Amino acid sequence: MGRLRPRAAQTWMFLLLLGAAWAGHSRAQEEKVLGGQECRPHSQPWQAALFQGKQLLCGGVLIGGNWILTAAHCKKPKYTVRLGDHSLHNKDGPEQEIPVVQSIPHPCYNSSDVDDHNHDLMLLQLRDQASLGPKVKPINLADHCTQPGQTCIISGWGTVTSPRENFPDTLNCAEVKIFPQKKCEDAYPGQITDGMVCAGSSKGADTCQGDSGGPLVCNGALQGITSWGSDPCGRSDRPGVYTNICRYLDWIKKTIGSKG
Repeated sequence: MGRLRPRAAQTWMFLLLLGAAWAGHSRAQEEKVLGGQECRPHSQPWQAALFQGKQLLCGGVLIGGNWILTAAHCKKPKYTVRLGDHSLHNKDGPEQEIPVVQSIPHPCYNSSDVDDHNHDLMLLQLRDQASLGPKVKPINLADHCTQPGQTCIISGWGTVTSPRENFPDTLNCAEVKIFPQKKCEDAYPGQITDGMVCAGSSKGADTCQGDSGGPLVCNGALQGITSWGSDPCGRSDRPGVYTNICRYLDWIKKTIGSKG
């Protein structure tokens, strides 16, 4: 999965332990943080990883004791969520792996068209409550939309090089800035909606394969979910595209509320 073929259309499925190549199409399952560096361990305690067996599928974000936000293009019949991870291979104590009992894509998401990235958002209900602490804790949802030029953090285990894939063992982070919506629309004519927000860097920092579903965090609040972008990743004129969380607050809150 590669990014453009939008991150959503780029769905990466890479075999972790052996570093085998993946096959897929969406950033969700394929995006990785380019132009970044290893995160300070557990500095992103809301970061989640979606796994099918031992295969890393996508990123995700803990927003409640047993609720994860991720990209709808990451949907699979069965997966587990890992919390408290930094190194995917080495255990250092806080890791938790919890099965997903329900996947709830946004009702307007069109799963039959890989080129349609609208409403690329999904809630996952975990079987059990996460054990919360300093290394595993939910993030607050932003209560207002981002402003152009705002500095934000992206994170994930996606590929650190593009187009050649090179998946890191440890969580990577990078700083990006929010693009004006007009500049975003100019980069991707006819593809950008109010439900999307673009972020990038003059240095080429970007999410990429394997990062899909991961967080865009601004001022300590969740503003976006990694969705899609350019292929290859990391072009300063073609920013990463994120599902714009501020446009979906009602749906998120109502859905969680209806499930008790």
